[in-house]
Amino acid sequence: MNAKRPGGFDARALRGPAPPPLETPPGLTARLAAAQAIADALTFQRPLDERFAAAETDPRFTGLDARDRALARSIAVVAVRRLGTIRKALALHLIKGLPRRAGALEWILVAAAAQILFLDLPDHSAVDLAVRATKLDPGAAPFAGLVNAVLRNVARAKDETVATSDPFDDDTPQWLAQRWKANYGEETARKIARAHRDEPTLDLSVKRDPDDWALRLDGIVLPTGSVRLSAHTPIVELPGYADGEWWVQDAAAAIPARLTGVAAGARVVDLCAAPGGKSAQLAAAGAKVTAVDRSAERLKRLAANFSRLRLEADIAVANALAFEAAPFDATLIDAPCTATGTIRRHPDVAWTKRQGDLATLGDLQSKLIDKAVALTAPGGIIVYCTCSLEPEEGEAQIAALLRRNPDVRRVPIAASEIGGLSECLNPVGELRALPCHLQASEPRLSGLDGFFAARLQRRP
Repeated sequence: MNAKRPGGFDARALRGPAPPPLETPPGLTARLAAAQAIADALTFQRPLDERFAAAETDPRFTGLDARDRALARSIAVVAVRRLGTIRKALALHLIKGLPRRAGALEWILVAAAAQILFLDLPDHSAVDLAVRATKLDPGAAPFAGLVNAVLRNVARAKDETVATSDPFDDDTPQWLAQRWKANYGEETARKIARAHRDEPTLDLSVKRDPDDWALRLDGIVLPTGSVRLSAHTPIVELPGYADGEWWVQDAAAAIPARLTGVAAGARVVDLCAAPGGKSAQLAAAGAKVTAVDRSAERLKRLAANFSRLRLEADIAVANALAFEAAPFDATLIDAPCTATGTIRRHPDVAWTKRQGDLATLGDLQSKLIDKAVALTAPGGIIVYCTCSLEPEEGEAQIAALLRRNPDVRRVPIAASEIGGLSECLNPVGELRALPCHLQASEPRLSGLDGFFAARLQRRP
């Protein structure tokens, strides 16, 4: 079993395990759902968030109550976050390697090992339910005894496995580890990997008076102006949600919209706008916002958020490259990217992206930047950003634009514009936030999404 590479899956297992018997042991359905979600993420690159958002309509998740759905999600997320460590632990006890043509065996083992190693659940329960799940899968059923033996051994060696696990060497795919080491140096690369192990932060953008909302919601005001909450209470239960006083948005992702410096009444277009956090910031500042995205479904979410927030925007379902309108005072483009800056929040990204994605996405990013320039009036501002740690999707894109288009100039970002966080600026005045930046006294209050942003101006 390779700790660095997802492969080895029998696609026939995606038909799903046989339906559980009528007398389903408590927790079995949640374990089956977790194993299926892991399989979908690592074989068909289906994001875990998307998988659990669709859980209510997916027949393989039918019958999961809210508690089981939360448990299945917790298992799947920690399994993917610590996938390298889990595979390494399993490989030590699979002397002959993972059997071929074994149905969903690998995913049942990964889900169970995640519970044993990293969740506060009884080991014996994890082993027993994994064996039961194995017996329900036609391809895996002959290996029920193997599952029992391997997982018992994993449980016995648990303390040593956890103590010796390294976030950079074990839980970071090799291609990313090598890139981050080359681009940021080994010390920073290891800090990035370490930050990815922590539970993600919960940040809010508020319409007004962040100090008051931090007090009311038991949070802190970050230097950038976002409010970071101490506890992860269900969002809809928090004061101010129903009244539309704030929205969830990572602190780093909240910076680019502020860099436009738009005044009330300015015409601004947000390309690739969904789910709408940046558009909401622009609208809350008084701008006349046009939100463009190719996904009608994602724009439905944006419209619903705007309704709750009591904000207005013109919403256009369109491919940004084909969108046409009169020139805008400012253009914001959060370009599609590998999203490697969001691994702490979306750990499946580490294992579903490939180095080859950089070239494909880079070509699209280049075209989108050119489109953003074309949509901006002379003298207007363009802010380009990506939630990526990869320079090809950030610094290199801006350098290439400036070489090919003399009508555009860089407008450096000052540390005072981002709360004095000079560590988040590169030498030419571009934002380069890393997951290990903005450290606090405890992990749940520390860190940022990895983010790049550059501010440009179309010359008058």
